Amino acid sequence: MKHCIKRAWVAWLLMPVLFSCATYNSKMSAYYNQVSASHYRHADHMLEQNGYLQHPRNSLLYYMERGQMLHLQGLYDSSNLFLNLADGYIENKHKSLGNAITSLMLNPMTAPYLGEDFERFMVHYYKALNYLYLGKTDDALVEARRISLSTQTQEDKFKPGANRYTKDAFALNVQGMIYEAAGMINDAFIAYRNAADVYLKEPNNRYYGVSMPSQLKQDVLRTAALMGFNDQLDFYGKKFNTTYKTRDTSNAGGELVVFFERGMAPAKTEQNFILAQSGDGNGVFVFNGPYGTFDVSSANSFSASLKNFRTIRVAIPIYEPRSYNNVQGTATADGAAYSSELAEDINTIAPAVLKERIVKEVTNALLRQAFKLGMEKGASEATKAAVKNNSKEKDEGKKERNAEAAALVTGLVVNMFNTATEKADTRNWQSLPAYIQYVRIPLKKGANDIRLRLGNAEKTIRVEGKTGLQLYNWRVPDNSITVAP
Repeated sequence: MKHCIKRAWVAWLLMPVLFSCATYNSKMSAYYNQVSASHYRHADHMLEQNGYLQHPRNSLLYYMERGQMLHLQGLYDSSNLFLNLADGYIENKHKSLGNAITSLMLNPMTAPYLGEDFERFMVHYYKALNYLYLGKTDDALVEARRISLSTQTQEDKFKPGANRYTKDAFALNVQGMIYEAAGMINDAFIAYRNAADVYLKEPNNRYYGVSMPSQLKQDVLRTAALMGFNDQLDFYGKKFNTTYKTRDTSNAGGELVVFFERGMAPAKTEQNFILAQSGDGNGVFVFNGPYGTFDVSSANSFSASLKNFRTIRVAIPIYEPRSYNNVQGTATADGAAYSSELAEDINTIAPAVLKERIVKEVTNALLRQAFKLGMEKGASEATKAAVKNNSKEKDEGKKERNAEAAALVTGLVVNMFNTATEKADTRNWQSLPAYIQYVRIPLKKGANDIRLRLGNAEKTIRVEGKTGLQLYNWRVPDNSITVAP
């Protein structure tokens, strides 16, 4: 029995060697390298062959990644086939008791991935662009209305006035553009106004890393003027401390909004942290980690067994954003240059939203640890009882020692399993751009050659000017963007 105990301890000490602690990002690094290099067709082929991402628990990630890769290849119908699957998956919330138990017994990576809150809005963004590029304006309008539904769903998750990510200002801004492209100016005004109100409620009119774009201010004022809403024109003119600047539209070519998508969304990684009981021994755990120090007071309601430990190791997810230099995109048309503005900063949103729910992440990790400690104790006690009941040893003292030794070995083995399976959920839609900038430019009637530039990347597109608003997105190659030191 001593040899068994020795072997169990050796195996436990070899845990870092015996088990992999690979994150989602490391498993998918080859694919993301192809995305970063703008090899979208090759990246899409890799997705088709990737068994890990096609596992049912990763279905949402597979749908979103494939939808985006097909979009970047210009295969808009096929793109929306997968993005619609992603949208439906999010709506149906694929949860079950079995998934919850598996997640509790092992780790959250074993449960279906349900997406980050901001990822839902990005699904709407790409679906709407696909529909507009296909000339399916009515379907794009459906997507615009779904942005409102998603916003309501997001707001309903929290108490009124909660300092949480309850709206996406960029999505509301895009909603206004979709309505305007369809000629629905009143609805466009409401969407632009709603987007502006999100910024106005924040200190310095800055929302998750983005200051209110000057273009958005003008779009609110312009659509208010077009609708004859003079009171709104005056109200928001004062709020914005600006006036409506009219544009010469005599060329009747309409306007074009260009989205500059740059960089890649931050990857999630895993960090292990220690929760230590407070000095008064009342079972309150204090979390010290990258998101601050705070009490996880509800921890002792999960299991009294946690009180027997001074410290507990938990694995939590953490984002690692890449730092990009601040480069402004430009669009040149008919001899005039127009500069872009930042519209969405996923590099800021992703870690901020994770920080907002970190108490829940830590609490779930504690619940998982309590469950695992219960498993370990139960397995040890069951082994001890079995050895005692089945032993033919007549010496009661020796029988007890043998039973205790067997229980110790069982506990160590279960502890090894529990330690090996302790992981944070590091999955995310990483191929999303880190930043989205946009610029609005007037078009002349007929052919317009527009030169786009951001960093070292340049691209010339030809757009046929016509009445109304058109949208265009450009994924800027990563190798043309300087990464900040």
